[in-house]
Amino acid sequence: MLSQKSVLIFILLDLTITSPARNIDYSPIPGHSVDSRQSLEIFDSSYAERETRSVLVKYAHASRYFAGIGLNPDDVIKLADHYSPAFSAHERPSVSLPPSDADSQPPTGGQGQKVNRVGSDVDGNSTGTDTQTGGTASDTASSDVESFYFQTAGASGGADAGTARLPLRDDISGALDILYYGPASFGTPSQVLTVDVDTGSADLWVPSNCGTCHGRQFSAARSSTFRSSNQVFSVAYVRLFGRTRAPVPPGTARAFADLGTGRVAGKVVTDVVSIAGLTIANQAFGAVNNRSEEFGKQPNDGLIGMAFGTIAQCQQPTFFENLIKARKLPAPLFSVHLSRHAEEGSSVCFGCTDPNWTTGPVTWLPVISKTYWAISMDGLWANGNKAPAKLTAAIDTGTSLIYLPSGLAVAFYGLIPGSKRATQYGPGFWTVPCFSVGKVELSFGGHRFAIHPADFYLGRVSAGSTDCVAGILSMGNGLPPNLAIIGDEFLKSWYSTYDYGNGARVGFWPDVNNK
Repeated sequence: MLSQKSVLIFILLDLTITSPARNIDYSPIPGHSVDSRQSLEIFDSSYAERETRSVLVKYAHASRYFAGIGLNPDDVIKLADHYSPAFSAHERPSVSLPPSDADSQPPTGGQGQKVNRVGSDVDGNSTGTDTQTGGTASDTASSDVESFYFQTAGASGGADAGTARLPLRDDISGALDILYYGPASFGTPSQVLTVDVDTGSADLWVPSNCGTCHGRQFSAARSSTFRSSNQVFSVAYVRLFGRTRAPVPPGTARAFADLGTGRVAGKVVTDVVSIAGLTIANQAFGAVNNRSEEFGKQPNDGLIGMAFGTIAQCQQPTFFENLIKARKLPAPLFSVHLSRHAEEGSSVCFGCTDPNWTTGPVTWLPVISKTYWAISMDGLWANGNKAPAKLTAAIDTGTSLIYLPSGLAVAFYGLIPGSKRATQYGPGFWTVPCFSVGKVELSFGGHRFAIHPADFYLGRVSAGSTDCVAGILSMGNGLPPNLAIIGDEFLKSWYSTYDYGNGARVGFWPDVNNK
């Protein structure tokens, strides 16, 4: 019998759980009483407008990828179907994790107290407290990362066996949970930076020797294990609302960040990378030495892509795939819990799922394109009526909202009386009468999954207005007509597991956010 605070390690079974539509309690959630709903904030469109531009760039190559064009070979996918860890069951160390509510509580000494972070050497052995010296917080990564809660949560006995949990911080703006980011260590001795966790891309990058960057950077000169290369790492951005589009040269990286125009550039390098106590000795990543100023609007330093390495622009396996290749995990999967309007409490569980974040059984859905975490979507429901579809849905922790082809968005909002286009915010936005929709559901593989109203309603159009901006947007031109992008708006209601094994699949569990 598993204790409540244990971490459940999946034994991979070839099964699919068939379940009826999941029911979400639509009574007011903590901090969202009926009265507070009536005073819902006025919608701030600034971030959402930028994200709509970013999404179009991020998925610019989706049609080619779905057609199997330009993909990297990825032997990890076949390995995962016959996976076994490098350690036997009796060798697996016990996993000691803090209670789930500890993620949102400061350690003794109060909020703001800094903690010692344990680094790893090239073999994954503990090097003790990170004692990075020299430089300043503005230009060099250090152990003095922003918050007390950025603690390594790894298996006892080292990172070579067992699971690990990475705590994430939620960047919040108004009603939006914008992005979720956590600490990662680079080099020897370790330098700690923060990365946005993104299942919608497959490259890892951080700033390094970047004169246009603000905040922490990776110092290659301070790492004894750093190795450079002549391979260019370049991310091109385009102007989308002006309907002009600069070409993205073949082999260059896609746009990952929240930008409309701009560029980041650098080199593909290798070094020791450790996340949550799990270490890869020669991990390829982009060392960015030039980037647009818009990156300074984000609290994270870089980004870690958790999609399949087939779409990695550096043409190398992802960090997680290297963990699978090295057989450092008990199972070739990871799970994600995203908090709702709470700065702390989110996490990634490597090699495991954490039952503290779930309230019911899992529904498994097969991956239909091993590029993004892409699953079959057959429609949306509003108030018990369905707008049918036949789409490929990319499950994307690096995107805040939900994006649909224009035709499906029109059909969906046609099910909601009083819905209107809201072009004052840009193409793709819609309004609906506030809290008028009894239930909004997405349907994957015939299974219906509800979205919490606190995530669907983004804010009122104006003070005293009875119309609210809705969180499902139409994408217009520029993306495949059969693509949907499913972001954090949905994932806050569903604890998600991403399994390389069993042919590759995604699992959704009812999340404790909705208790």
